[in-house]
Amino acid sequence: MASLKLKKRDNGAEPDKKKLVIAGIRHQLLLLLRRRHRLFPLVSAVSGFLLLILFSFSALSPPPLIHHNNQVAVEPNPDPTTTPFRVPENGGRSDRQLWSSRLSNFYYACSNATDTFQVTDKTRQTNRYLLIATSGGLNQQRTGIIDAVVAAYILNATLVVPKLDQKSYWKDTSNFEDIFDVDWFISHLSKDVKIIKELPKEEQSRISTSLQSMRVPRKCTPSCYLQRVLPILNKKHVVQLSKFDYRLSNNLDTELQKLRCRVNYHAVRYTESINRMGQLLVDRMRKKAKYFVALHLRFEPDMLAFSGCYYGGGQKERLELGAMRRRWKTLHAANPEKVRRHGRCPLTPEEIGLMLRGLGFGKEVHLYVASGEVYGGEDTLAPIRALFPNLHTKETLTSKIELAPFANFSSRMAALDFIVCDKSDAFVTNNNGNMARILAGRRRYLGHKVTIRPNAKKLYELFKNRHNMTWDDFSSKVRRYQTGFMGEPDEMKPGEGEFHENPASCICRTSEARVVEKKAKHVNEVDSSEYSDIGNVPIASRSDLDHSQVDEEIF
Repeated sequence: MASLKLKKRDNGAEPDKKKLVIAGIRHQLLLLLRRRHRLFPLVSAVSGFLLLILFSFSALSPPPLIHHNNQVAVEPNPDPTTTPFRVPENGGRSDRQLWSSRLSNFYYACSNATDTFQVTDKTRQTNRYLLIATSGGLNQQRTGIIDAVVAAYILNATLVVPKLDQKSYWKDTSNFEDIFDVDWFISHLSKDVKIIKELPKEEQSRISTSLQSMRVPRKCTPSCYLQRVLPILNKKHVVQLSKFDYRLSNNLDTELQKLRCRVNYHAVRYTESINRMGQLLVDRMRKKAKYFVALHLRFEPDMLAFSGCYYGGGQKERLELGAMRRRWKTLHAANPEKVRRHGRCPLTPEEIGLMLRGLGFGKEVHLYVASGEVYGGEDTLAPIRALFPNLHTKETLTSKIELAPFANFSSRMAALDFIVCDKSDAFVTNNNGNMARILAGRRRYLGHKVTIRPNAKKLYELFKNRHNMTWDDFSSKVRRYQTGFMGEPDEMKPGEGEFHENPASCICRTSEARVVEKKAKHVNEVDSSEYSDIGNVPIASRSDLDHSQVDEEIF
């Protein structure tokens, strides 16, 4: 698929059919003409009318969403208030700080167990063993690992280190210990849940031919586990829960939510080799710029196929992604226009670039792109590269030799991207997938670091009609639509969204927070002196966030 290149929107396929129809009509009319010469004026009128319709259809057909061999028109200093839609090189004036939240210092992580939380009793129920088979890509499996610990606590069972999915689309053969620090995982959670690397030998021999495997419903509550799993666990002593992703209720009591946070943000960390390479990528980005943006770009063929969206690649795109979509037998036929109108389509690289520029990020900003194989290759990336020439990936920041230990393992490559995105000054995503949600929650927990998630439903119409407005109008609407989607405190109400993206139970506020929040509501814009005249890059460095409450070595 690396060589795939999209063509411009397939305006040719549809008109060809119309031409054939028109030709057939004209042929019939000409036959009549030979019989009745008086029909000539009618034939001419009908033919002319049909040709006019065909021309109008072609002329009004919307432009492709993916532009190929076509650079975005970027101008050094256009007048944003009067000039037709022209993208400026700099970000202009912004109504917010680009690299930090004004309120982040008034919040801190608070996931420690309280005195009422019952710690594990290693002397009880030693004959209950819970096996977990995770499902999906790296970050989907991460949710399974987190919830597996909580499920083991609910069942008062010993957890065997979860087994990673090696049969998914990515075909990664990595085991848990190849990606995560297994010894740290076990020791850090020792007060919460007893975890072992493998079943005792006597249990292995006993279940070799009769392992009890089952699948619990999605969003299964604690009482659901006690009713469905515990009786079997008491009888069989060993139970495996298969396809374990999002199999635990989103809404749990506070103590269980805090346990989730201890697992996610402290116990699950990457191996030393992955950590070292991830930090190397971060250091190399820091050498290029004091601040940088990390973009998680999900624009791989499988992602686009699953979404059911159409990006203007004509019949070639429809056939390729359609065939891929049929792999998911449970997916119904998609209505691309409806899906896009409802904001469920991943934004294109060009759309992400325009959104960032509208928010105030100028041409000089360095952008790290975390992505797999981009559908359409470099042609698809050309528009965002024109907007942000300082574009980097893990492949451009390292040599082939440095990346070799990770290159053939999709999960390890995804882990490297995760680290860079997590440590970036501003994180932006074009989708609402597992990695986007987990990083959104993580960055909230670690001090509400700037996290930009597109308000795709609102932005859809804006992108569609952008050529009918000035840049000033466009950027003003981008900023307005993105209010509430920038990673600020209290953007989401407690319990709203997945817990992994909104860990409200694990975030506490200082006594000054409420006072500052009330004052902030009356502040419409920041002092322009905080920014330089090129792209709103802060002149003075921001104060470092106080993460004394948070374990920094959490990978």
